[in-house]
Amino acid sequence: MRSMALLCRRSRVLYLCSHVYLLSGKRIRRFFIFNLGHSPVFVTTVAKKNPRLRHGHPKEISMSQIHPKKILPLLMINMFIVMLGVGLVTPILPALITDFGASGQTIGFLVAAYGITQFVLSPITGKLSDQYGRKLLIVAGVAVFALAKIIFAIGSELWMLYGSRLLEGVAAALLVPPIMAYVADITTTEERAKGNGPLGAAMSLGFVIGPGLGGLLAGYGLRVPLYAAAGAAVVAVVISVIGLPEPLSKEDMIAARAKGTPKLSILRPYADSLKSNYAALYMIVFVMTFGLANFESVFGLYVTNRFQFTPQAISVILTAGAVIGVGMQALLVARVIKAFGEQRVIQASLLFTSFAFAVLLLVRSFWTIFLVTSCIFFAMSLLRPALNTRISKMAGNEQGAAAGMNNAYISLGNILGPSLAGLLFDVNVVWPFLAGCFILLVTFLMTLRLK
Repeated sequence: MRSMALLCRRSRVLYLCSHVYLLSGKRIRRFFIFNLGHSPVFVTTVAKKNPRLRHGHPKEISMSQIHPKKILPLLMINMFIVMLGVGLVTPILPALITDFGASGQTIGFLVAAYGITQFVLSPITGKLSDQYGRKLLIVAGVAVFALAKIIFAIGSELWMLYGSRLLEGVAAALLVPPIMAYVADITTTEERAKGNGPLGAAMSLGFVIGPGLGGLLAGYGLRVPLYAAAGAAVVAVVISVIGLPEPLSKEDMIAARAKGTPKLSILRPYADSLKSNYAALYMIVFVMTFGLANFESVFGLYVTNRFQFTPQAISVILTAGAVIGVGMQALLVARVIKAFGEQRVIQASLLFTSFAFAVLLLVRSFWTIFLVTSCIFFAMSLLRPALNTRISKMAGNEQGAAAGMNNAYISLGNILGPSLAGLLFDVNVVWPFLAGCFILLVTFLMTLRLK
């Protein structure tokens, strides 16, 4: 058997070509394609001398045929549509709940229902994407999301709304970990931040635009935003089925399945994650989400009680701050991480945010509060991609499992952050921010021990 190797610097792909002689005397050429610096190994077999073999062999897409610049926009569209749909329901929830004669407590339970299913399923769906492919779970996630919005739109009973919100959490669990793992699959470790930055921007932009767009569409009918979200999700399903290739080879999925199918367990994945190499990073993910959710949930109440801000002023501050964060994620994050490294960016973001929480309690005017809030969003926009990049670099060939646990800790922070903030706010309006400041500062000190 003769072999030769060719290294293509531009695509960072190693092609190993070997001529194999069959017992029949016919010769075929096999190309083994390795993506340098990347965990998955993709094998494509091309038989030009034997038409019978060529037509009988299933077609596979190699890594050299998957271009991140073409695939990343598809992933961003899916992420944006789902997060947009989650935000669309915010301005119409009070009116819908009033129609059902329910209380404000019901709104809280509806919001929490989304996070509960996401929290339970994310560790499992991440591993499933390693075993059965990223594309399958991404398409399923967007399809479940469309179904959830349709159920919410036609819901005539309160239990249907709860069911819809639980399904939305399922959709997020199916979608987010495979998308994060997909970015790791199609990028080298050096370019990982370039993929995580725009993806984080798409997620944040969906949250920012969602409530405003939902309020605008509600002018044409209270349930119009829900039908619009469902329609957009259906379009995303079609686009993904047609245009999204599967980055994992069959060999990789078979090898992942050989390790065993993940079992439905609430506590076991978290216990295992705390023993993993990136346990400290998961804790930082939780603290980051906890701090931001803690801040966002009581910020409006805080400025209203202390400074009598109007709802319009609060909306301007939060929306503008989030837009600034989105812009930073899309334009600067990759450059900053490349220049200083994930470790320094994580530490600086935690320390800066902790300091900003304390400063927020000292400022009083609209513009100073606007400035401090924008700084908080800016620091968080740097922290999230830096954490995702660091985790994905350490995950090796378990990108889906690592992304699943990452998303699970995000959902846990989204559940516990607002809960604790509400309790502390009832005691004293400044306590949620002092607690956030202290927790972020302690986490910063912990990161000083990270290697």
